[in-house]
Amino acid sequence: MIFDIHTHAFPEKIAKKAMESLSHRSGGLLPFTDGTIDGLSAFMKSEGVSAFAVQNIATNPAQMKKVNDFAASIKGECVFPFGSVHPDAPDALEELERIKEMGLFGIKLHPDYQGFFVDEERMRPIYKKASELSLVILFHAGYDFGFPAPYHCMPDALVRALAYIDTPVIAAHWGGLSCGEAVIEKLCGLPLYFDTSFGYGTKPRDEALRIIEKHGTDKLLFGSDCPWHSPSMEKRLLSTLELSEGELSDIFWNNAMKLLK
Repeated sequence: MIFDIHTHAFPEKIAKKAMESLSHRSGGLLPFTDGTIDGLSAFMKSEGVSAFAVQNIATNPAQMKKVNDFAASIKGECVFPFGSVHPDAPDALEELERIKEMGLFGIKLHPDYQGFFVDEERMRPIYKKASELSLVILFHAGYDFGFPAPYHCMPDALVRALAYIDTPVIAAHWGGLSCGEAVIEKLCGLPLYFDTSFGYGTKPRDEALRIIEKHGTDKLLFGSDCPWHSPSMEKRLLSTLELSEGELSDIFWNNAMKLLK
């Protein structure tokens, strides 16, 4: 059984435009789906994925509610959508309550797209409210190929932010894309999850082994970042790490089931 914690889809009417824009700004990455939920669902099935979370992002305050309405509309037996809030939205705290009421499983925050540093003081009310509501928070962490430096969720800043969060946190991309040494030094061993998304081809095998040695497999979640990577790519990386069947079962399925209850 495989659960993918990190995938993306868009409303059908904007999917084509969104995919073209994201591919362009990321240097021409070739997507594996057409960006729709139907396309994602079919691809996940073909990849042997039993269920998956869809990480939605409110990239501006005006679209926040529409993003979460879409998230709620795709919820299903095998689809576990996350919502999102924008820190500049005056009703962000109320929207967190609505996300909880709609039965979404958490929120995705992308500090680079949303224009905030993860340890900014203005984020503390959002972290507090999400914690009160027991909403899981998934952060894009580390570099982002679609943006220039400085990057807004680096390991040292995430450590500071964690002081104000009392709900499960997932640091995407093995704790921080292209931040392996800093992740090992500053994040491994802390009470937060890492996902494996976008690791294939960007995460040296030695770094992955060292992260697992220091952080364990009980806080590692399988993710792909589909449509930009495929589950098969991330499974290939994991297959080289000499993990036991039990450890792989935890990463692929058990950890996510416990986290999302």
